[in-house]
Amino acid sequence: MSTTTPGAAAPETAPPVDPPAPRPRTSGGSARRSRGQSLRGLLIKIVLLGIVDAIALFAMFVLVMQESWLVFGIAAVVTVVINLIYLRPGWLPAKYLAPGVFFLALFQIFVVGYSGYIAFTNYGDGHNSTKEDAIESIIANSLTRVPDSPTYRLTVVEQLGTYGFLVTDPDGETLLGTPDQPLDEVDAEEDSTGKAVGVAGWNSLAFGDLLANQSLIADLSVPLSDDPNDGALRTPDGSNAYVYTSDLVYDEASDTFTDTTGGTVYRDGGEGAFVSDAGQELQPGWKIDVGFDNFVRAFTNEDIRGPLLSVTVWTFAFAILSVASTFALGLFLAIVFNAPHMRGKKIYRVIMVLPYAFPGFLSALVFLGLFNQQFGFFNQVLLGGASIPWLTDPWLAKFSILFVNLWLGFPYMFLICTGALQSIPEELAEAATVDGARPWAVFRLIKFPLLLVSVAPLLISSFAFNFNNFNLIYMLTGGGPRDVTAGVDAGATDILITLVYKVAFGEGTGRDYGLASAFAILIFLIVATISIVSFRKTKALEELN
Repeated sequence: MSTTTPGAAAPETAPPVDPPAPRPRTSGGSARRSRGQSLRGLLIKIVLLGIVDAIALFAMFVLVMQESWLVFGIAAVVTVVINLIYLRPGWLPAKYLAPGVFFLALFQIFVVGYSGYIAFTNYGDGHNSTKEDAIESIIANSLTRVPDSPTYRLTVVEQLGTYGFLVTDPDGETLLGTPDQPLDEVDAEEDSTGKAVGVAGWNSLAFGDLLANQSLIADLSVPLSDDPNDGALRTPDGSNAYVYTSDLVYDEASDTFTDTTGGTVYRDGGEGAFVSDAGQELQPGWKIDVGFDNFVRAFTNEDIRGPLLSVTVWTFAFAILSVASTFALGLFLAIVFNAPHMRGKKIYRVIMVLPYAFPGFLSALVFLGLFNQQFGFFNQVLLGGASIPWLTDPWLAKFSILFVNLWLGFPYMFLICTGALQSIPEELAEAATVDGARPWAVFRLIKFPLLLVSVAPLLISSFAFNFNNFNLIYMLTGGGPRDVTAGVDAGATDILITLVYKVAFGEGTGRDYGLASAFAILIFLIVATISIVSFRKTKALEELN
């Protein structure tokens, strides 16, 4: 038996030890479900990557056929990187970022970069392909039938939308060719007269098919050989073909065309076209790099510089007046319908937003009818049958555009101003009123500066939008009335973006993609500069907070 000395410390006892926690049991069903989900996800990943790889391989095959080696290399690297990201374990952030980065590069960076590249070329009508294609096209466009041409018995054939000539030459040989592939000997089915009537992999056109595609078949030219000077076969009736040769003979050694009828020689003029000593140019030409010529032409050619400057001034005026008018009206209505004692505010606000709920291009088309000079609502009903040229007079057309844009834009400003006003604490206005400030002073010195803190970035974005407000101008006036003295298709109400569209796709002065791209770069620089400066200026408003 042990004893304890009085006054001595009690012996230490070991703390109680908690029993070990029971290990969670994993059921076999949960494990199997987890493995099943992993397998299903892996299969989905493999299928999706297989689709992406198949599309990429097809695109790379086309690029190889077109000898676009730079784009081919970029496509190959992107395909390999995508496969590495999604097949390798980990790299979770890259798996989420890769799709966004890919589409950003494809639809934004590539488009901007390609537009910039086109601005330094002569790409446009008559200069839209390579020099080799231009040579073939010049020869094909000057073909005339050889007077003593032998007759080639013909069967027109088709394969996946491509038409070709299956012919039997005077010596009895069967040949097949297309506009892109010269005639080559093939094994064909023949009728009792020895005429080739069918070939494996091609559909022979019946008489009804020939009639349905008569104009298309009459325009076909199938080269006899790889040398375009040897001529081509053409058919006037779909049953017999004849040899056609060009009046223009190309000499590869001297890189010249010679007109066999008059002896005129056309040489490479260095500007993407063959030109004679007298200045006569053969069409089409080909695309070449011209450096800054498009920009120089835009600012030095008086026929282009004058319209460009007037369009630029109107673009700034339109954007500034549109933002100012819509903001002023939207802010006024927001203040009116934000009054605490007004009844039916919700109904009024819904009515104010209605113009914003309709598509802008439909509203422009409606106003196009309302402004009609002969039978429009404004002239016939409101003005008692007047004949005011709202859309054909230069100044009235500009006023009409600003009026319609005010109708379309004030609901947006009304919404953002209403939200900004409601976010301003009422205690500030009440304190200013107690100190003796009048309502106008409270608004001008307190509410309006605080309002601009929220609204200023939206005003900048609204300016950028109206600077490129293509739909309204194009739908309402088409940029007209046109300035007939301009060297480009420019009108009194054209803004820069509609001018770019007309230069690029217009029918009046031809398509000039290079000049249009140069204008587009100018728009980008103007909007970017204004936006950067404006956002820097708005930082001063942040001090109000």
